[in-house]
Amino acid sequence: MLRDSLPEIVTGSVPGAKAKALLDRRDEAVPKGLCGSNYPICMARGEGAMLEDVDGNRFLDWIGGVGVLNIGYSRPEVVEAVKVQAEKYFHGIFNVYVHEGYVKLAEMFNETVPCKGKKMKTYFANSGAEADENAIKIAKAYTGRDNIICFSGAFHGRTNLTMALTAKKAYALGMGPFPSGIYRAEYPYLYRAPKGYSEEEAIQYYIDKLLKLFDEAAPASDVAAIIIEPLQGEGGFIPAPIEFVKKLRKICDDNGIMLIADEVQCGNCRTGKYFTSEYWKEAGAAPDIIATAKSMGAGVPISAISAREEVMDAAPAGTIGGTYCGNPLACAAAIKTMEIMKEEDYCAKSLHIGSVVRKAFEKMKEKYDIIGDVRGIGGMLGVEFVKDKESKEPNPEFVSKLVQTALQKGLLLENAGSCGNVIRFLAPLCMTEEQMETGLKIFEESILSNL
Repeated sequence: MLRDSLPEIVTGSVPGAKAKALLDRRDEAVPKGLCGSNYPICMARGEGAMLEDVDGNRFLDWIGGVGVLNIGYSRPEVVEAVKVQAEKYFHGIFNVYVHEGYVKLAEMFNETVPCKGKKMKTYFANSGAEADENAIKIAKAYTGRDNIICFSGAFHGRTNLTMALTAKKAYALGMGPFPSGIYRAEYPYLYRAPKGYSEEEAIQYYIDKLLKLFDEAAPASDVAAIIIEPLQGEGGFIPAPIEFVKKLRKICDDNGIMLIADEVQCGNCRTGKYFTSEYWKEAGAAPDIIATAKSMGAGVPISAISAREEVMDAAPAGTIGGTYCGNPLACAAAIKTMEIMKEEDYCAKSLHIGSVVRKAFEKMKEKYDIIGDVRGIGGMLGVEFVKDKESKEPNPEFVSKLVQTALQKGLLLENAGSCGNVIRFLAPLCMTEEQMETGLKIFEESILSNL
């Protein structure tokens, strides 16, 4: 079975003839902005952590649909749940008539999310960007305020509002003007904190820079929310230190500001908890609102916004919801995905995979001067490549070559970070032990090939 197989390039190199023909058709039919050349992969099928292309080449996928496939490709029970729902009805707009799948999924989320408060409520949208945008709507409705604080390195989406929130403006080139009232603080990137600072000093440095915004840009009394990724994705797989989060929680409490955890990429068992902000809650710093998407539907588009009852009920009728939000097929997929993740303890799978892979990455860091940092939480890890450990100068050129070398060996990798010098590890959490060891071997071989 494909789900138990290992990487194999049967065409000698990628792309093969069938893939090349389909890529040529793509270039004729699809806008250039979607026609990159870094990944000449044309999917035929996927199972578990493995993908097979139209030429029969098999790849171990460490990208996971960029965090969408925590449960893996084509989980049979999820496929069956969607089929059963499809035989009943495809669509029903929840604002007009209720379907049980939506209500059941909301109940499941309300029992699971680690938001601040006692009684939770949840509603659904279609994408991570929509989840973030709706989380901000809720914060503004509850506080009656206009301004939002986000962070350097952030990625929150490609809608007009979320492009404004996203730090890297390559994702927003030529798309302005953007909404006003958005202010950016510096994310606590400890690897690149001022030289000589201890971790404690660095955290206070980043907190002081945030507090300056209240004096120089947006008074705290005008700020509706601070939105932050518990573990930055596109920004370079950088965890927000718990001590920083605790201070951030106090700032929000002292000033009536909503704390939004963007768990679009890091949620749904990716980091060893169902939501990464469970670690926050354990430290007494639970977020007010959680936005998530990606892996919650096993590949079917759906996202969620959760918060305590009084926060959620502040949104006036008509301001939230949408035609496809909480689509019955997507809800069926998400219900079955959550059931499987809990029954099979995907959090434990994440911790196991993360432990094995992190140890391997740390050993590589000791051996190769080109690896500057290894970081992450559970099964969401980043490896930062530099010119040398002393200067810490980013090395995106090496990462680009590494991605291409690994691809030709059957391992799919993707970069991250403001400079594109971080390799992200987002393998499906159903990856077998043999696949994991094979992937690590290919990864190190690919490093050596480019030194």
